[in-house]
Amino acid sequence: MTAPLELSRRVAVERITAGMANAVAADAAECAAVAGRLMIPAVASLRCGWRLQPGPAGLVEGAGLLEAAVTQDCVVTLEPFESVVREAFTVRFVLAGRESEDDDPDAPDEVVYDGVTIDLGEAAVEQLALALDPYPRKPDAQLPDIGAKDGVGAFGALAKLRGLD
Repeated sequence: MTAPLELSRRVAVERITAGMANAVAADAAECAAVAGRLMIPAVASLRCGWRLQPGPAGLVEGAGLLEAAVTQDCVVTLEPFESVVREAFTVRFVLAGRESEDDDPDAPDEVVYDGVTIDLGEAAVEQLALALDPYPRKPDAQLPDIGAKDGVGAFGALAKLRGLD
């Protein structure tokens, strides 16, 4: 049995019309669950506007604009800080078994679906995961000057700390 998704907004494929607009917004509990999944301190808000376009053979093109306010831990200071994510993207919803073999990194990502519904909420969470900085850094965070004053350098400073000099 699989765990329930943190943010699920299913749309029946048969109801999708050309240029159909849809919006996904997470409530407070969903934001907390998404933060847990993404292993970040907090997601204050998450919203994604969608424009859908049905295509041949069950293909659905999706253009989205993701907006989120998140809290991440700085890789330099380890302090939490808030940041805003705003990213436009495109995805292709494809039937299971009809994924493309194309390795083009510039091609839209493909999201596999069951042939009945597509999940715009799950796709929004996946896009947020891709949009987050993997090495978040507070705007004013400075790397420490380890060993720069005495000309020893970082490895020399580490050797001193271990008593190997």
